[in-house]
Amino acid sequence: MPHTAARPTPLSPQERWTLAATVVGSSMAFLDGTVVNVALASLQAELGATAAGVQWVVNAYALLLAALTLSGGALGDAYGRRRVYGLGVVVFALASLACGLAPSLPVLIAARAVQGVGAALLVPGSLAMIGAIFDPRRRGRGVGLWSAASSVMTLLGPVAGGLLVDAGSWRWVFFINLPLAAGVLWLLRRVPETHAPGARPDWPGALSVTAALGGLAYAFTRAGEHGWDTVTWTSLAVSAAGFALFLWHEARTGRPMLPLSLFRNPVFAGTNALTLLLYGALGAVGLYLPLYLIGALGYSATAAGAALLPLSLLLAGLSGVFGALADRYGPRPFLTAGPVLAGVGFALLGVGRNWGGGSYWTALLPGALVLGLGMAMTVAPLSSTVMGSAGRNLSGVASGVNNAVARAGGLLAVAALGLLLVSSYREALSTRLDAAGASPQLRQSAVAQASRLTDLQLPGSASAQTRGAVRVAFGDAFGDVALACGALGVLGGVAGFFFLGGTRPEDAA
Repeated sequence: MPHTAARPTPLSPQERWTLAATVVGSSMAFLDGTVVNVALASLQAELGATAAGVQWVVNAYALLLAALTLSGGALGDAYGRRRVYGLGVVVFALASLACGLAPSLPVLIAARAVQGVGAALLVPGSLAMIGAIFDPRRRGRGVGLWSAASSVMTLLGPVAGGLLVDAGSWRWVFFINLPLAAGVLWLLRRVPETHAPGARPDWPGALSVTAALGGLAYAFTRAGEHGWDTVTWTSLAVSAAGFALFLWHEARTGRPMLPLSLFRNPVFAGTNALTLLLYGALGAVGLYLPLYLIGALGYSATAAGAALLPLSLLLAGLSGVFGALADRYGPRPFLTAGPVLAGVGFALLGVGRNWGGGSYWTALLPGALVLGLGMAMTVAPLSSTVMGSAGRNLSGVASGVNNAVARAGGLLAVAALGLLLVSSYREALSTRLDAAGASPQLRQSAVAQASRLTDLQLPGSASAQTRGAVRVAFGDAFGDVALACGALGVLGGVAGFFFLGGTRPEDAA
């Protein structure tokens, strides 16, 4: 008789409800990490945000999510994953409502921070609930379905966000979370509760790492507008103290959120170094590219959201292929070539504006394609190598740490490269406006406003040539940031090459 492959057993009702609830809820949090970027130009114009304000709209969310993700997972294990997941959805939805109604920039930033707390409660619970509720024979399929569905929603997010901004207001980017949250809470009624007795969150670790990351991000952000004054140096000192306290506590506590012993493994240390560098670069470009496209090139929010769609399509379509190849040949070739290729893609986004009159097909598409191919080569091998490096008992912790490192990388790169952006913009404004024949008074006024980025206020009498010079100057500054991101990607590939030298194919499994 001919051999026929066994048909996969259908998901149980509990598994289907769990999958639906986790996909919609986690996608809601993933979307807000990126979709807000296409709304920043509109938001900046309405609320009068400077570069620091724009950065903190992004960083307030990223900071709390990066610092509290591991504690959120421990809370779910201890007090019930469904309960904590539902609490995270409620907090996230209420914070989204506050974001959409925010009358001023400080209120918006505070609400974004609360959104980050909600996301830290719900994001770790997604895979934890799938792992606890799905039958072991179907667990891999459940994770695959969750990953695919979440990727599709994240893929369409920036485009959908751009449509909302163009059709209505940046506020609708936040309001759209309310019906999604209501749907998740309705789905959760059919999801059983699960626990992991004995788990406890590491609150001293969470608080100290929040102070450390927040202090460092604030120092870099403030330096762009006020220079290295006493407040900036004080913030750096707070950050250093926070990191020292965090490491001291994690080395001594019986329940660390970050087991430092993991970093004795060179593969774990190297993959996290790669993650910090590569995802830092991706976070910075993800923020500043839409500002450049909308504010300098005149793209609509929808077009800006769609600009990197080729990257997402390549990532979704090829990640599985490169993951399988890494299982066969080992992760080192892919975690070397992938980040380097992504670095080349970042650099192409920065220099492509000089080609072919700056059209999308010559200025952006080549960089987006190369970046997408590099990320597709990296993502799946990176995830499997991180989990495999820690062994089966700690694979969940290793994955959580790597997720937090990725978000921390984006947080710090946005702040540090924002400092580079403002500094480069000042220099480019002076040079470009001088070449355009602008008066010394106008040039001085424009340079003084560099922290406003694309929302520069020029007198009504300013010529078209002057206004064009301002747009080109911002393109120059973005190009410097993109080249710096390219260097970070290449350094990530160097880390992959040196730290994974002895890794065998089976180590990535």
